[in-house]
Formats: sequence, C-alpha cells, structure tokens
Amino acid sequence: MDAPSLFLVCPPGLEAVLAEEAAALGLADPRPLPGGVAVAGGLAAARQANLGLRTATRVLLRVATFRALHLAQLDKRARRVDWAAHLRADYPFSVEASCKASRIYHQGAASQRVARAIAEATGATEARGAGPEAALKVMVRIEDDLATLSLDTSGAPLHRRGYKQAIGPAPLRETLAAAFLRLTGYDGREAVVDPMCGSGTFVIEAAEIAAGLAPGRARPFAFESLAVQDPAAWAAERAGPAPSVPEVPGFFGADRDAGAVAMSRENAARAGVAATTRFACHAISDLTPPETAPGLVIVNPPYGARIGERQALGPLYAALGRVLTERFGGWRMALVTSEAGLARATALPFTAPSPPISHGGLKVRLWQTAPLKA
Repeated sequence: MDAPSLFLVCPPGLEAVLAEEAAALGLADPRPLPGGVAVAGGLAAARQANLGLRTATRVLLRVATFRALHLAQLDKRARRVDWAAHLRADYPFSVEASCKASRIYHQGAASQRVARAIAEATGATEARGAGPEAALKVMVRIEDDLATLSLDTSGAPLHRRGYKQAIGPAPLRETLAAAFLRLTGYDGREAVVDPMCGSGTFVIEAAEIAAGLAPGRARPFAFESLAVQDPAAWAAERAGPAPSVPEVPGFFGADRDAGAVAMSRENAARAGVAATTRFACHAISDLTPPETAPGLVIVNPPYGARIGERQALGPLYAALGRVLTERFGGWRMALVTSEAGLARATALPFTAPSPPISHGGLKVRLWQTAPLKA
C-alpha cells in the first residue's frame, strides 16, 4: 500500500492555476494531472489545502493504490487497508465507484465490495443513498485495472465558502472566480470593479484575498469526522492570523437588478468584508470608475444559450466596451464568456484568451486587456 498523498480536484483547464496556488500555499511537490493536482502529504496537508486553497473543488486523501483484475481481488486488497486508522465506528460512510477501461466494469459491485470491507473492519454503517454531506465519502476509481481508494476530506464542494446564502440564476462559483482573478495576476493590491456583479462573487473574493482571509474559515469539512482528527490542532489552524486591513480603497460591484445588489450586500456582510465592498444598482450606461487608482474591471456577463440569445446580447457587450473605453482609462479589463463573438463585440483590445475552462456544461475563456488608454 502506498503512503497517503493528496489529489486536489479542479475543473478541466485549471490544473496549472491550481498547481501554482498549491505551491504558493506551501503544499509539497504539486504536479498537474488531468482534472487536478497531485501533492505530497497526509491529513495535515489536507487540512491546510481545504482551509487555504481558493481554486480547488475538493481535496482527496489517497489511502491505497493497487491492481485489481476482478472483484475478488478488489475485495481482498481493499481489506488490507487499515480503515480503522481513518474511519470512526460511530460515523457513517458512503462509497462512490467509477470504472474505466478495466476488467472490473460494474461500478455498483465494486462499491459494494469496498463498502463491505470497510464496514467489517470498522463497524461503521454504510449510508446508502446519502449525499456527500451526510456521510464521509470513500472514492473508488478503477482505471486500466488500477484501483485508487481515496477519502473525500472536503465534504461539500469547496466553492461553498459558507457565506453565500443568497444567489441569483446561473451563479459563478467562488472557486472559478478565484481562478479567473488569479489568471489576471490579481494579488489583492488594486481596486476591483464588477459592473454585472450578480451575487457579488468576484467582488467578495477579491476583498477576501486583499484581507488575507482563508476561504475555508467559516465552513465544516468532512475530515473533521476522521478517526485521526486532532480538534485542538485544527481549531488553532482555522483561527490563523488576524485578517489584515487592505491597502486598496475598496471593491465595487454594480447590477441593474436591485435584488442582486441586495444579495451581494448580504453575502459581503456574512463574509466579513462589508466594510471594504460597495454595491450599487444601475445599468452599464451609468457605470463610472470609483475614486481610486486604476485597477481591475472583471465581469462574467450572460453568454446566451442559443444563437438568437447570443445575437441579442451583442448590444450589451458593445455598451460595456464603450463605457470602459470612454471612462476607464488606465484600468485593466477581464471578461469571462463562452462566445468569442461576444467578446469581440466589446471592441476592446483583448490579448489572446485563456485556454478553455469548464463552467456549467460550457467551455469558457478569460479575455484580458492591458491597461486601457486614457
């Protein structure tokens, strides 16, 4: 059996971004792989990753890797894992299996074999049909006859920071917002404006980064129910250093929907960044730069699911481009969209877009400019 290691999951297209963030956080030996980043370390590193990573979707603790050519072999080798060292008898677990290009192809049978091995080793109860937040989830991946057994140390996906109780339609996940901010080179030292803020995700994420607030500070994690969890060490780690006061004057969001503006304010208050964020209700045509040094304008406008909708959105993108060109000299611009034609409708001087990134069943790209001419 291999020593424990971690796999940090992220949307396809963001592996390099997550690897860079993992290295900056101090996680050991980050290696981008399809769908995520492998890093060295055990439970302590899993705590650090869950608490501090902004761009990861979840953190998996690898507990075993072995060849399994048939179900009996999977059963036998799964029983060699010291499950009692990881799982508590008084806390339920669930098993989720996936099989690809392997002689073991029945996912249900594979999950049953591993679940039975765990139950007999620990006395814990399998929570059949329970969601990921109702039990500690064991992940079984069998690909090319290689079985990898992991514990999901996160529980609820990591984009659920714990503050966003109010959301609008098609919300941008916090993990994606953080990744897009990172792709722009944002480091918390410049003002940020989002002229179509929705529930405030970009603005709040930027304010948290500037204040040095850990993204996982206000939510529970699945690893808190592991047998080897150290509550005192985790409490001290979660407390962390006191947040800093951002040097930048503030973070600004606007939306023409009054309900969205109200949601943004409520979410910012729950996140603890109400003092440095401002939200206003108005149309793009009324957008003006805040009285700060030029910074970053970043926006996730609607894309349009069908051709007719995309065509109807052209004037909105054009209006955005005109306002920024006329009023935001010196500011950088970043725009998320699945449609190159809509990005071009802004007439802004974008550089080459990012590689495609999975978002809500679509492939989106980040389009950026250098500071706009005054």
